[in-house]
Amino acid sequence: MKGLKAAFWVIVLMLSGFAGNLKAEETKMGSMTLDEFRKALGMSIYLQGGYTYNFKNSNSQENELRVFDHKANSFMLDLTQLVFVKDAPVDGVGFKFKLSAGETAKWIHSRGLGASDDSIDITEAYVGYLAPLGKGLKFDFGKFATYHGAEVIEAKDNPNYSRSFLFNYAIPFTHTGLKVSYPFTETFNAGIHIVNGWDNTDDNNKSKTIGLSAGVVPVEQLSMFFNLMYGPEKDNNTADNRFLFDWVGIVKPAKNLSIILNADYATEEKSAPDGDTAKWYGVAGIAKYDFNDLVSMSARAEYFRDKDGVRTGTEQALKEITITPEFRVAQAVIVRPEYRHDWSDKEVFDSGKAKKQDTIAVAVMYTW
Repeated sequence: MKGLKAAFWVIVLMLSGFAGNLKAEETKMGSMTLDEFRKALGMSIYLQGGYTYNFKNSNSQENELRVFDHKANSFMLDLTQLVFVKDAPVDGVGFKFKLSAGETAKWIHSRGLGASDDSIDITEAYVGYLAPLGKGLKFDFGKFATYHGAEVIEAKDNPNYSRSFLFNYAIPFTHTGLKVSYPFTETFNAGIHIVNGWDNTDDNNKSKTIGLSAGVVPVEQLSMFFNLMYGPEKDNNTADNRFLFDWVGIVKPAKNLSIILNADYATEEKSAPDGDTAKWYGVAGIAKYDFNDLVSMSARAEYFRDKDGVRTGTEQALKEITITPEFRVAQAVIVRPEYRHDWSDKEVFDSGKAKKQDTIAVAVMYTW
């Protein structure tokens, strides 16, 4: 991965220097401005950083059971991304390439693509083809972010800075394989996924995982997404299947108010400590209110039950409440302070001495 790291930073430095020179000299590439050239390439750069303080566990500098924001009492470069994307035209080819660097990249590696301590990750890399059949039959082949869950890897596209327990433990991050989707009507679309599994670039067994997804918009104020996934996920084992049902509902009861609901239920055969079927499930709700074009407020509450301890390492019920103001202080710059309270029915925080933890954080996000 050393070569990949070097290539990443060379690309970033070259693009940064190229952009800086163009801006300084107000140069145009033929009849194209810098911004037009960037859009023609489908290129964007994303930067995300933050600081989190843990009232209970500050000495260890760890936020227990948190993934992307696991470091406490330390400034952190969460995520740097270089993205190229082109939508496929009818009977044409498109693509998406997303290269990630930073602390977050260490947690989203898929099997066969980077060690756990690598700070560089090819998060998405796929080719798409839009077949001229009906309203357009879309084929995507390669590695792509999961279609499960109410949140995504990039904080800027979530209402909160930290991720929910559901995002961290209930669902996968990425898939590698084939997805086929079709918009049957303006209010209903569906897709099928044939992939290596959960976070697998290289498959760890001889069978594939099958996924189904459907999006429904029954009324303008309500959107719902139903997602299923079924297949074996254990090493060299094609008999013990994992099942996941994921549901996301987005309600907009008022112009400036959005409510996001998420429910997950999963099982895996012969994976519980007693050899029985393991189960994990949970629900989450997020409300976001936009006071104006510059200020918003989001609140999230959730419950996650790891019945057999196969996801978090402890048989427990986790809960959390998160409050996140948002300030759009400048063009493409977002600042988010955040307060979060986690608690469990087991002593899993403060190195196994407490049932709860409280953190405050501030994050800054920028997109170019």
